[in-house]
Amino acid sequence: MDWAAAEALVRAVPPGGRVLLICHINPDGDALGSMLGFGLGLRQIGVREVQATFPGPPEVPEPFRGLPGLDLLVPADVADPAPDLVICFDAASQSRLGELAGRLSSAGAALVLDHHASNEGFGTVSLVDPGAAATSVVAEELLTRLGVVLDPAIAECLYVALTTDTGSFRFAATTPAVHELAARLLATGISPGDISRRVFDTRPFGAVRLFGEVLGRARLEPAAAGGRGFVWTFATLEDLARHDQRPYVLEALIDSVRCTAEADVSCVLKQTTPGEWAVSMRSKGAVDVSRVAVTLGGGGHRFAAGFTGRGTVEQVVESIRDQLDGALLGPGA
Repeated sequence: MDWAAAEALVRAVPPGGRVLLICHINPDGDALGSMLGFGLGLRQIGVREVQATFPGPPEVPEPFRGLPGLDLLVPADVADPAPDLVICFDAASQSRLGELAGRLSSAGAALVLDHHASNEGFGTVSLVDPGAAATSVVAEELLTRLGVVLDPAIAECLYVALTTDTGSFRFAATTPAVHELAARLLATGISPGDISRRVFDTRPFGAVRLFGEVLGRARLEPAAAGGRGFVWTFATLEDLARHDQRPYVLEALIDSVRCTAEADVSCVLKQTTPGEWAVSMRSKGAVDVSRVAVTLGGGGHRFAAGFTGRGTVEQVVESIRDQLDGALLGPGA
């Protein structure tokens, strides 16, 4: 964690210089919140030419459409092709940047902020802290070192990032330091109740119906993962169309599946194109799902990971099942 080198890259942006912020495809709360909060912080210290973007369709998921800093966003196809500095957020690999990956080489320099243990270590300087609960933890530390003062707009972005990646402070990565950061963010005057309702507790009725249908097809395999259990389900493009829903609504589905008492490993397959699936996996502690994800071309953390699966539902599930026993964690792991 070369904080001095990272700080130097940001301070080296010349007056009138251009900074491009990029997060991963299908951005979640940590990716968007860290990126937008950092962008607002750059503005505060005098960097005026700041763009933020992500690969794929330029659609912000509904729960995050109230975030401050959305005016920084531009579609990927019009993002600055050769900025003075590109800063990448919450992406463990360059492949997660899609059509924007080339900006890492066309920019004057590239800074990577992340917290995934599977991060490939790309960029001119990489600030990767696998022990951090969210990329927003890394982003806030660098902003502090740059002299940025937390204001309500920056704080709201970082708080959304922190709460989404900690599951509202329920996950194992929630440390005393995480609560101390949350306290500093709340001290700016933001409303945790309003943010929680908007981000976690509001979804269209069509999504409620969709969840019921998809959960109704869930399958439990008690003997999988060395007898620790494996539960999975899937949602197709046809499901989304039938209920008139956007893909983002499925991001919360894994939380309804992972609560299954008889399974350590939970999984949701979300169809993105015919024959292609965005796969989300969770573990309660017996299985390192990041090991499974990396083997299958993805990445993540020990207890939360994902990858892109190709083929039929059965083929993708079989590829996961084949890896579970080899990813079992021993005592004290």
